[in-house]
Amino acid sequence: MLDDLSRPGFWSAAEEQVTDARRRFARLIGADVDQVAILPNVSVAAHQAVSTLRWRRRREVLTTTAEFPGVAHVWLAQQPRGARVRWCGPRAGRVSSTDYLRAITTDTALVSVPAVTHQDATRLDIRRVADAAHAAGAAVIVDAYQAAGVMPLHVDALSCDYLMAGTGKYLLGLPGIAFLYARHPNGPAPTLTGWLGRIDPHAFDATQLDFPAYARRLETGTPSVPAAYAAVAGLSLIEDLDLTAVREHTQRLLACAADRLTRQGEIVDLAPREDERGAHLTLREPRAWAMAAWLEDQGIAVAPRRGVVRLAVHAYTNAGDIDALCDAIAEYRVKSRSGTPIGASR
Repeated sequence: MLDDLSRPGFWSAAEEQVTDARRRFARLIGADVDQVAILPNVSVAAHQAVSTLRWRRRREVLTTTAEFPGVAHVWLAQQPRGARVRWCGPRAGRVSSTDYLRAITTDTALVSVPAVTHQDATRLDIRRVADAAHAAGAAVIVDAYQAAGVMPLHVDALSCDYLMAGTGKYLLGLPGIAFLYARHPNGPAPTLTGWLGRIDPHAFDATQLDFPAYARRLETGTPSVPAAYAAVAGLSLIEDLDLTAVREHTQRLLACAADRLTRQGEIVDLAPREDERGAHLTLREPRAWAMAAWLEDQGIAVAPRRGVVRLAVHAYTNAGDIDALCDAIAEYRVKSRSGTPIGASR
């Protein structure tokens, strides 16, 4: 990017990176490139998808408290427009595909289902949920942020109407770019738009509000250029992987980590069946931010959340990494019990 920035024609080079990122993501999920929009984050992507719905006879958005808050909050924000949000599954605890199947009714307009839940890494059966939703006349939107890049995702196999993912996690990029797949993008216009959502953005006509017949109609303004370059770099690495093999690899590592941590006395949350697991597990820890900060000092990156620490694995993770993680957590516990200063809870 810095090389391009130092030469004339940088904007054209940046636009090509955005186009390339769109093309690579479409290929990753088995979509047509015209079905993919590029947006700044998944919250905006969710808004763009739901803003095309008209709340008339069907008013219900079916979701779960395991939904990522940035997505669930978008659904709640639709209630002044006439939508009703209904939660399925337990308020606290692991949601299941069966919870969705039991909750879908003829009042349901949109079913929002994470491919893998962000906190406890529960992998849901998207196809079963989508088939039930479509049979009831509802659309399906999938948040695949915790799944894209570590398992096969094909939109036709999933049978979803929308799918969202960002580049800041398993796709090996930076925050600032998200993708929105729309199976039938040529519907009602979204309520948020920008210059890139026009038929010809380079016409620069302030008086004309037109929308192309493909997913770019859902786009807004200029995307993050550094994130676009990083998205192409990350997706190019993902394309070289066999994602079925990556999933098998991550599941072996997670099982190994869960077994060892449990033997060390840790409380680990991991779905009981392998086909219900994503690519991370959670370790229960009241002082999650303190543990995460100490592990970071040991060169180990984890994600602290309220009451838990998330431990994620990828294709590049190996058994030695799991050993280092488990050894470091054991050392943390020893220091905690001995009263050795390890940093205050944040």
